[in-house]
Amino acid sequence: MTVYFIGAGPGAADLITVRGRDLLARCPVCLYPGSMTPTDLLAYCAPDAERVDTANLSLEEITAKLVEAHRAGHDVARLCSGDPSLYSAVAEQVRRLEPEGVPYEMVPGVPAFAASAAVLGRELTVPGIGQSLVITRAQARSTAMPDAETLENFARTGTTLALHLAINHIERVTGELAGHYGEDCPAAVVALASQPGETVVRGTLADIAGQARAAGMTRAATIFVGRVLAAGGFPDSFLYSSTRDRASQPESL
Repeated sequence: MTVYFIGAGPGAADLITVRGRDLLARCPVCLYPGSMTPTDLLAYCAPDAERVDTANLSLEEITAKLVEAHRAGHDVARLCSGDPSLYSAVAEQVRRLEPEGVPYEMVPGVPAFAASAAVLGRELTVPGIGQSLVITRAQARSTAMPDAETLENFARTGTTLALHLAINHIERVTGELAGHYGEDCPAAVVALASQPGETVVRGTLADIAGQARAAGMTRAATIFVGRVLAAGGFPDSFLYSSTRDRASQPESL
């Protein structure tokens, strides 16, 4: 049988994909991160489905549950917060499932940074201002970052940043970035995007940390830094330009 790693989205139950919802309703076993999965989302499970909260389980215990379900002939819905491709520990689980011969499939979901950008009402790739996005995190007690993946290295490019797992280190992070982007660079923080308690603050690198603290932001927050957040007067993209020959050119930027 198959383990489906399903992107559960950023929080709101209706932001799971139709494919993810349908698989959740079909699988007789569901493993979910209890601290990040809303009750409304679990309501999509079949009434008699086995539900396993992984919040207090080790990686080995989680893998054992997946292998056990497979050997019992059960498909498994393995819910991942946001999208499985980002900070989901899917790689570690897959590495253990493959030697056991357990088939698996990835089902994409709405990542937190995308939900947060939607809350801000901003496009993160604005013509002439910024066409790239770096998704990264802060280094603290978590797994060490690769040596080259430092905030300083990313900041040297001036690229728009989306920082996860950094809210409790926001003073250090914004102080470090201000030396490269300038204290007047636009910044924003979205906490609990799409969830009850959703909170948004907007400002610059000079004042965003103070605003985030005053708002009581402590978890599930994405920090954005970049000129695209307050862009104006930028050129239109070529995609919908009246000068483009649509008869001979494919739709592209």
